[in-house]
Amino acid sequence: MEKSKNIQHLYWRAGFGLNAEEWNVKQGLSVARCVNLLFAEAKEASQVAANTPWEAGHRKRAKKLSKAKKQKIRARQQELLKTENFNWIAKMAAPDSSALLEKMTLFWHGHFACVFKYGSTAINQLNTIRTHALGNFKDLVLAIAKDPAMIKFLNNQQNKKRSPNENFARELLELFTIGRGNYQEKDIKEAARAFTGWHIDQDGKYYFREKHHDFGEKQFMGQTGNFDGEAIIDIVLQQKATAQFICSKIYRYFVNDIPDEKRIKTLANAFYESNYDIEKLMRTIFTSKWFYFKSNRGTKIKSPIELLVGIMRSLKVEFKEPRTVLFIQKALGQILLKPPNVAGWAGGKNWIDNSTLMLRLNMVTYLMMATEVDFKVKEEFEASMRNKRMDKIKATIDLAPIVDTFAKLPEDQVFAALGKYLLPIEVTALKNQILPFTEVGTTPKSRIQLLTMWLMSLPEYQLC
Repeated sequence: MEKSKNIQHLYWRAGFGLNAEEWNVKQGLSVARCVNLLFAEAKEASQVAANTPWEAGHRKRAKKLSKAKKQKIRARQQELLKTENFNWIAKMAAPDSSALLEKMTLFWHGHFACVFKYGSTAINQLNTIRTHALGNFKDLVLAIAKDPAMIKFLNNQQNKKRSPNENFARELLELFTIGRGNYQEKDIKEAARAFTGWHIDQDGKYYFREKHHDFGEKQFMGQTGNFDGEAIIDIVLQQKATAQFICSKIYRYFVNDIPDEKRIKTLANAFYESNYDIEKLMRTIFTSKWFYFKSNRGTKIKSPIELLVGIMRSLKVEFKEPRTVLFIQKALGQILLKPPNVAGWAGGKNWIDNSTLMLRLNMVTYLMMATEVDFKVKEEFEASMRNKRMDKIKATIDLAPIVDTFAKLPEDQVFAALGKYLLPIEVTALKNQILPFTEVGTTPKSRIQLLTMWLMSLPEYQLC
């Protein structure tokens, strides 16, 4: 019992849960074996084909285009952005994708929050993140600093010797690396000077524009030198506070919203000594005994993406229209490729409010019963979607793997077995309240389908 709950916990935190077929296999393996499989699959994962990035409309090339051509490019890129959103959701849900790599990509996407206007730049940045998501943190930070989408989003294209723009330097220190309280305002100004000239060429790729770079001496975090952007990153990583900041954020995301400062300090010291080896850090977390303590299980509210992808995996959901997936994200309050601001999503209890709770609890019922749905997107979303309703969630589900897995059990064991598979918390006490609603079915198949629906509609299913 304990081992299977540990396996369930691992795959929800390091991925998006397991479908019934995977559950049949994985619950018989050791935790160590499952951890090794997760990292092996991540190493074998493939990238997504990138599109021509210059279509993002670099201003020099755009000057030569007609207004109609510009509008056509923008429309095409906006459609590509929606398609990439849908494709990424599908990739997370696909059993042949690396769940760990996509979960790490989702984490870093929120950490290096960037709002995209063009689909091609979104694909390119996600590929950049996937490349370094389990690699070296310095390589990841440097790659993000040179990423065209990030350069545009944080205005480093306007960062020039004669008129430094501090946006990227500020977020690099405050949100991406060392955190507030560990630097001075002067450090931001000096870092901005170091990143001058980090621009995008007319093909939408990073290039160093030498004539706009400030080659003068800079004083940054107690050191003096002719620093460029990479040197600034090196100096920031020399500070143990950076390892502490990153490990604290990773702990809250993958372990518990309530930080354990002693454990985080131990992780940070090891992360620093490993020269910021992300894979080593994550292996340490997933193989630690404390990661599987009851105090860390079922303590986190699933993000809308985790909830949606988890349902898709468990029920083998295939949505018929990409717009449905986008609409659900908007209604639940988390849209991939469109974080609310540069700080990303707040997470935790912020995921739940009056406008999202009922949809969360009824999502599986809507899918399984194909009933009419009456919900609308949250007020803060764009005017084109505000107050619009979706009449029906159009999707197909395949419950055969769940039925095949649990129908062979004695009837008095089905409730406990299904609960162990679907929920992080024991709900045996609810058995007598739920079972009467499943007696409508006259066959084991229909009873298991109804029981699955009821269990996945419980508040406990919102947790992982």
